[in-house]
Amino acid sequence: MNLLQIFDLGIILPIIGLLGISLSLVSSTATSLFSQQLIFFAIGLFLYFVFASLDFRIYTRFAWLFYLLSVILLVATFFSPQVRGSHRWLSIGFFSPQPSELIKPIIIVVFATIGIGEKKNTISSLLKRFLLFLPIIAMIFRQPDLGNVLVFLFVFFAMEFVNGFPWIYYLAGIATLGAFIPIFWHFLKEYQRLRLISFLNPQTDPIGAGYNALQAMIAIGSGGLFGQGLGRGTQSHLLFLPEYHTDFVFASLGEELGLVGGAIVIILYFLLLGRILSIANTTDDDFGKLLCIGIFSQLFIQVFINMGMNLGLLPITGITLPLVSYGGSSIISTCIGLGMVVSVLRSSKLRNPIVIS
Repeated sequence: MNLLQIFDLGIILPIIGLLGISLSLVSSTATSLFSQQLIFFAIGLFLYFVFASLDFRIYTRFAWLFYLLSVILLVATFFSPQVRGSHRWLSIGFFSPQPSELIKPIIIVVFATIGIGEKKNTISSLLKRFLLFLPIIAMIFRQPDLGNVLVFLFVFFAMEFVNGFPWIYYLAGIATLGAFIPIFWHFLKEYQRLRLISFLNPQTDPIGAGYNALQAMIAIGSGGLFGQGLGRGTQSHLLFLPEYHTDFVFASLGEELGLVGGAIVIILYFLLLGRILSIANTTDDDFGKLLCIGIFSQLFIQVFINMGMNLGLLPITGITLPLVSYGGSSIISTCIGLGMVVSVLRSSKLRNPIVIS
């Protein structure tokens, strides 16, 4: 095994950089959670190396097992105690895993396996693949977890597009979806409707539905260029900013590390995502390409939504900032996905070794 291939600098350096920033923020804003976050990262990095050392092509053998496991885990959440009105977590001792986070890389494996198994790019073939995907989406929506519903939908259609599905159908689909917005609105929870309304004008309910968005923007604005310094963020330390170590960790970062800190995080994501795309473009394996695109689209949309809602550019929805937000499920899931990407890189180099004459 070539350890240099597992320690691919384009992947491992952004991981270490984001890891360091995450631990710094958690130690600053939620000191009691620092040791847990450190353990989560240790487990995540271990799994990264495990999945990076495996041959990614063996995952196709277990695709349907992965699908069944995902369904079982999501069903199990409905038998777990409610947490803030949601059935998103399982209670297992000191660890409360969130299945909708943990299943992301294995569902991407399922999408990629089905994608290479059926090359038909017709409406009927797309609907057939989507029907297999629908139970996953429906259960996550019922938890309710609208943020991860959006993530899975984006990943599914991004992989379909890369797999050759005509873009004109997407335009027709977007137009059709727009026509069904009133029906979709009917199925939203009351707090989800209020979030969408407050997004347009947070000042209409500054101490209710618009509170989170306003506090996040105040936190980021107060950071200025260089921030107030670690441990000195008033919005997070005085608990004005909700979920300051998870959903609104980027606002905490902006408050304590300023524009410079935020720019560093964006650059690290840019390098990481760019490297994943590069690996996807260089591999000659169709399954490996789709796997990389799936991981790329998952990370991209999470970063985009999380930063967008922290900046007041998108409606508030519960979604983590990969490798920065506190939480074991998200960290472990992300590290497994990145390990799979490195596995694709290793396999490509083994099949196409560089010969020096």
